[in-house]
Amino acid sequence: MTWAAVLLVTAVVWAVSVIRSVRVRAFVYSLPLPMTLALLTTGHRVDGPQLLGVVGLNLFFVTVAVTHRRLRWPILLADLAGVAVYVALSAGVLAAPVPFEVALAGTVALWALTMVLLRRRAAAAPPPEPADARRDGLAAPVKLVVIFVGALLTGLLGELLRGMVVTFPYSGVLVAVEARRQLAEFSRHFARNSLALIGFLAGHHYLQDTSPALALAGGWAAFALVSAALHLPRRRPARPAAHPGPERAAPRPGGRPLPGPERSAAT
Repeated sequence: MTWAAVLLVTAVVWAVSVIRSVRVRAFVYSLPLPMTLALLTTGHRVDGPQLLGVVGLNLFFVTVAVTHRRLRWPILLADLAGVAVYVALSAGVLAAPVPFEVALAGTVALWALTMVLLRRRAAAAPPPEPADARRDGLAAPVKLVVIFVGALLTGLLGELLRGMVVTFPYSGVLVAVEARRQLAEFSRHFARNSLALIGFLAGHHYLQDTSPALALAGGWAAFALVSAALHLPRRRPARPAAHPGPERAAPRPGGRPLPGPERSAAT
């Protein structure tokens, strides 16, 4: 991993650390900046394994959320569990060739199924308690040093994964620490944004035999289009006009309704 990549990961994590909105945090993290730099510096091609790497990114956050929030593991230990899941998935994916179109159809179908399940779960679950994203924050210079060292270490680990280095959660390891009080909500938003990452990899794949610049431009264009479609404001269905109820008794000047004969005479 180059120094430019380390600085880029540091910048992404720093940006996530200062953003309060979980939705915006997840979107910033989903920007394919580390993927772009990995493709530029390693020369790896985008194929089926990289699409399954997006699934690995989601499994990483799910593992961290489950082990930290439910099993009460320390966040750093939960991070290691998430990395172990990603590495195990990478080893399985790299063991056999995965055709790109098969991986594309499978990941899109899995994304659609996940969105349906998350929507049903969100409708049945009580509203989450508000969490302070800035709680337990370190001083800015200390946090910057910690983020930089963490980016360097994760970069060294990612280089051991061959082609799966493209989707390795470089900044995810540190973002999970920053978002530890909102991991479940962050994971849901990132899962939704994952379709745009699939679009980025698909756009790059179909143009990578032309030139690296054109392939990256196509990937970013696909990412932008899918992101725009995912975040378009939705129109809420208009509520039906209230139908007038049964005829009510005309009020008297004092406020009490008129009796039957007087009411009919008044009308």
